[in-house]
Amino acid sequence: MSDSDRISDEELHTPTEKVAGAPGVVAVPEDPAAPSRQVSSRRQRLSDLFTIFCAGFALISDGYQNNLMTMTNVLFKKEYAAQYTSAVSTQVSNALLVGEILGQITIGLTCDYLGRKVAIVTTTALIVIGGILATASNGVTILGMFWMLTVCRGIVGFGTGGEYPASSTSASEAANEYTLKQRGPVFILVTNLPLSFGGPLAVIVFLIVISAAGQNHLSTVWRVCFGIGCLLPLTVFYFRLKMLNSKLYRRGAIKRRVPYMLVFRYYWKSLIGTCGAWFLYDFVTFPNGVFSGVIISSVVSNADIIKTAEYQLLLGSIALPGVLIGAWLCNRLGRKNVMMLGFSGYLVFGLIIGCAYDQITKIIPLFIIFYGLMLSFGNLGPGDMLGLLSSESYATAVRGTCYGISAALGKTGAAVGTEAFTPIQNNLGKRWTFIVAAICGVVGILVTYFFVKDVKGDDLANEDEAFRAYLVAHGWDGEMGEDDLRALADEGIPPAVAGAAEVKM
Repeated sequence: MSDSDRISDEELHTPTEKVAGAPGVVAVPEDPAAPSRQVSSRRQRLSDLFTIFCAGFALISDGYQNNLMTMTNVLFKKEYAAQYTSAVSTQVSNALLVGEILGQITIGLTCDYLGRKVAIVTTTALIVIGGILATASNGVTILGMFWMLTVCRGIVGFGTGGEYPASSTSASEAANEYTLKQRGPVFILVTNLPLSFGGPLAVIVFLIVISAAGQNHLSTVWRVCFGIGCLLPLTVFYFRLKMLNSKLYRRGAIKRRVPYMLVFRYYWKSLIGTCGAWFLYDFVTFPNGVFSGVIISSVVSNADIIKTAEYQLLLGSIALPGVLIGAWLCNRLGRKNVMMLGFSGYLVFGLIIGCAYDQITKIIPLFIIFYGLMLSFGNLGPGDMLGLLSSESYATAVRGTCYGISAALGKTGAAVGTEAFTPIQNNLGKRWTFIVAAICGVVGILVTYFFVKDVKGDDLANEDEAFRAYLVAHGWDGEMGEDDLRALADEGIPPAVAGAAEVKM
């Protein structure tokens, strides 16, 4: 692109018509920072701040639920050895994944059609209801109890899956308004950090509960751990009821006649990138989270359940700093480069552990360190960047939908990885679970390099304007926005953006 073709910031923010909510338009002269006539600037900033913090507190709950089965699998194998076969273990573990896939797609669409607030309140309620039912799981037989637990975990999964597009898009849009230059690091600290912290938190809670109840009351232990998962989302439920939809959403939402064919024509390359990379990441990281307790217990000789949990806590603690390093690097190296760096960690440490598995597992601390470093690189790269890129690469009108599709493909990878984990171990050997991770690291680097957009952290409104101009240039004449920010799509498009969209045709 030549210098003459570039869109200056001044041109981008100079609308042709005075449309409320358009860049550069003052909606309320006495309160210039107000997003619209119905919402004051103070109320919007408070809502943005609480939206950011509440996303963090809520996603701790998601991370807790995602990792709850890590030690519960070990407990069930001890308490219900005859009934808790590998098939039942996979069934219970995958219930959350199936629910999450459905929730990510459904709530992704919902938060674009009905608004971020409706979607967030719905997901919070589902996590609480599903968690209560899971805690109370019972049956005429032990297998009947596991079937009830499977269904209830599916309900929880629908809620936690929906949190991904609902909370993450809300946090990204709120951070865009509240702290644009630090949107990337702030987004990571309130999304992937609490999600990743949920793993160590689940183990800490497990250790506290089993120490209090004793190993002779394992049924009490797992039910209390499940019950605590219901309390976490309740801490932010009130604030979520009071939140506002973001300014970007109220100006950019498409609630009728969504032109999905144009959406996929415009974003097909980005969707391949985010969907493909997320599939590979979750294919590796989810089964290694769910079954890491089983892996550790298999290499620690004569280990009781508490010793296994302690090693599991060490593993999670080594993996956690990768999130913070990724947040520090994202603005310095760029989102795309950091993600490729993270996938390279799978390659390096996956090969080290896989090729020297028999030797490394004889030195348990060394095995835990290398295993933790592999997972830490996963957090640093795709763990941090996939959510961030999925929230920045797409326009507000379809951000929830595209984020939900990408995350759902990721959870599909997690389900496939969970199903394949035991057969890989049984047929190829335990070392191959790590060699496969290394192979996924190579493919992840290639997918990221060729298909992921190199987002620089610009104002999300720029992407909204470019997308809106593209739709209008291709003949779409629907309405965008809600309440007093609603307008026809072709109203108020900056001339430079409209010209660029016509050239792109």
